[in-house]
Amino acid sequence: MHSKIFKATPQEQLKEIKRGVVEILPESDLLNKLENSYNSDKPLIIKFGADPSRPDIHLGHTVTIQKLKVFQDLGHEVHFLIGDFTAQIGDPTGRSKTRVQLSPEEVTENAKTYQEQIFKILDPKKTKIRFNSHWLNQINLREFLQILMTTTVSQLITREDFAARFSAEQPIYLHEFMYPILQGYDSVAMKADVEFGGTDQKFNLLMGRHLQKCFQQPEQVLIIMPILEGLDGVQKMSKSYDNYIALTDSPKDMFGKLMSISDDLMWRYYDLLSALSTDEIKELLGKVQQNVVHPFAAKKQLAVEIVDRYHGSGAGAREHQQFDELFSKRVVDTAKIPVTDVSVDPSGQINLVTLLVEKGFAKSRTNARSLIQQKAIKIDGVVVSQETFHPEIGKEYLLRAGKLHFLKFKV
Repeated sequence: MHSKIFKATPQEQLKEIKRGVVEILPESDLLNKLENSYNSDKPLIIKFGADPSRPDIHLGHTVTIQKLKVFQDLGHEVHFLIGDFTAQIGDPTGRSKTRVQLSPEEVTENAKTYQEQIFKILDPKKTKIRFNSHWLNQINLREFLQILMTTTVSQLITREDFAARFSAEQPIYLHEFMYPILQGYDSVAMKADVEFGGTDQKFNLLMGRHLQKCFQQPEQVLIIMPILEGLDGVQKMSKSYDNYIALTDSPKDMFGKLMSISDDLMWRYYDLLSALSTDEIKELLGKVQQNVVHPFAAKKQLAVEIVDRYHGSGAGAREHQQFDELFSKRVVDTAKIPVTDVSVDPSGQINLVTLLVEKGFAKSRTNARSLIQQKAIKIDGVVVSQETFHPEIGKEYLLRAGKLHFLKFKV
């Protein structure tokens, strides 16, 4: 039997889907779903949820979103779930303390930017945008209690982060217990066939299977994706940790951030982000190890590819050239940098944390402090170690933040 909408057989689809994933639970169920879909010419519903806790989608998200595009290319339907309801609770996954709740206005604004950014990767014609407020806002108290009756406290407390907080006698609020249940109920409301998530989301994804079974639905298959480390190479890429590369970053910032990662981390980025095949990446790695290709050149190649993907063909090459001129060749024409007037506080000092955030050199005060601690801030070529600076009145200073930003200022 030949399908009218699927060009690849179920076995061929499974082979393509498996590339780069950590785990498929259970794989036999996925093959069965693919076979039924193929024979009935009915696309699978592929669920991926994201809480709009902050407005930027980053490269860590794209590891999964690129795999969603694979499902679209194979003929299936992606349902991109924006957790506008659950974002107001906050996912407690991996947290040692309760998240700060967002206002409905913050969530709505962030959700708008999500929709704009995902279509840099996904096909709009094969993507359905869903909001979990559409069904969660409609649940009455009786229905909510019936949902809660499907899950025990002991099931929830087995979660690693909850267990750690309980052992440390740190508070766990009831609304945090509700989060995985509500995320699981999303799968019931959507009748999801497949759900994607990172390794840190496995508990929440399993809750979806559990609730679908309780509601007598076919259980979704879980596709567990690897987590991309952030710029620090330690923590996962996260907006909360300010170690991320956003899709909305300028070509210059995106290129510069990619060039800032370590040589070892670069290969992790190649594996999870590059369109190169596994064999092509292995070949490039071999050339670097044999000193045929310098690691810096390999990193530039990756940066060009990623910038081109999100800013259009040719953008990467332009940033490559400017990067070489400004930083590799150390050519900085400071004469062309305009002088900015800054104010001092009553003690005659400049708060550098505030200045870095105001000038867009840091995304937050936490990020600004981190730059200072990492010795990434220099004034007139001298590394700054304090959060304040005492300038001379009328004298011009050149501040350099990392490799990308320059500010000439005077009081």
